[in-house]
Amino acid sequence: MHPLADLEAAFGTRGAIVAGVLSGTSADGIDVALCRMRTRAGALARPELVAFETLEFEPELARRLRGVLDGEPCGLRESALLGRDLGRGFGRAARASAERAGLALELVGSHGQTVYHHDGREPSGPASLQLGDGDHVAEEARCACVSDFRQRDLAAGGEGAPVSALADGLIFEHVPRPTAILNLGGMANLTLLGEHGELSAFDTGPAGSLLDGFARALLGREYDPGGSHAAQGTPDEARVRRWLEHPFFQRPPPRSTGRDTFGAAWVESCLEAGGRPADQLATAVEFVAASVADSLTRHARVRPRELLVAGGGVHHLRLMERLAARCGCPVATTAERGVDPDAREGLVFAVLAARAVLGIPSSAPAATGARPGAVLGKISLPTVA
Repeated sequence: MHPLADLEAAFGTRGAIVAGVLSGTSADGIDVALCRMRTRAGALARPELVAFETLEFEPELARRLRGVLDGEPCGLRESALLGRDLGRGFGRAARASAERAGLALELVGSHGQTVYHHDGREPSGPASLQLGDGDHVAEEARCACVSDFRQRDLAAGGEGAPVSALADGLIFEHVPRPTAILNLGGMANLTLLGEHGELSAFDTGPAGSLLDGFARALLGREYDPGGSHAAQGTPDEARVRRWLEHPFFQRPPPRSTGRDTFGAAWVESCLEAGGRPADQLATAVEFVAASVADSLTRHARVRPRELLVAGGGVHHLRLMERLAARCGCPVATTAERGVDPDAREGLVFAVLAARAVLGIPSSAPAATGARPGAVLGKISLPTVA
């Protein structure tokens, strides 16, 4: 019998328990979304979220990862060890979450930790690197794992991002169209869902990488809770306009970006020596909101009914206020449409993993630029006792 036969059968009967696991660009923990997933009439049904939690990295692993993300030199040995240890960490997190929920885990979709993503100017073509080896995930989770989703998209001629858009049509199938889904992670990305099944998606630019970078530099904290400090400041509109002159914002979709463009070095270059911290934080918030509003104006063929926001940025109340002020449409969190905003990315990788096991293609030219028909992800099987 094929090693995945029982799993494939479970999708069509009782439903399979699938974990979507990731650490986003902000690398502030391991998100685990546990889902029950079924097929109906041969098609994958909308995932049912059973449980969600964010687990902390082990302190030493967190220190090593933060160093790499902030640009510290990383040799081949450390890269290999980090890939192994992140894989183990993702697998253990998935298994621990399932055990706490009293569920028998059957499949993990692991995005891994992005440590490099092209900025669109790589002469030889796009490339991306996510650490967290899928074989180690499978061993620790004790079930099959699908990983490396971005590589297949790149191989099919895509940007490798935003792959979350490839699952949004299913996750938000119940939401009136046209609508826009905004993810506010380290980077921000938009998914535009049209009335007749049209899909487009692209990165809008930095979000948490800038806001949290400013908080670390100006407040000595990992983030500005609720945007309370930013709310006390006055934004500098001239600086906002100057930052929007960056070449990335002039590129049409499909487009994606990452920390190699908008990471620690860029954040540091944006800091104003002697500037009032609250004003600088307010300026950063205004810039993120402006970059999203500008993207909607330039690239949304039809104005969406609403902008639904997911990701860690939903907890930044000042940013949510400025998005509503700038975007010209109602702004709400995805929770108002029945999707946990913290779990949305985990749901995405659960969906993509299920599609991989079932042989269902996910690539879409209007989302990442990849040719249609590609099944994303590599499958790692657990050791059979």
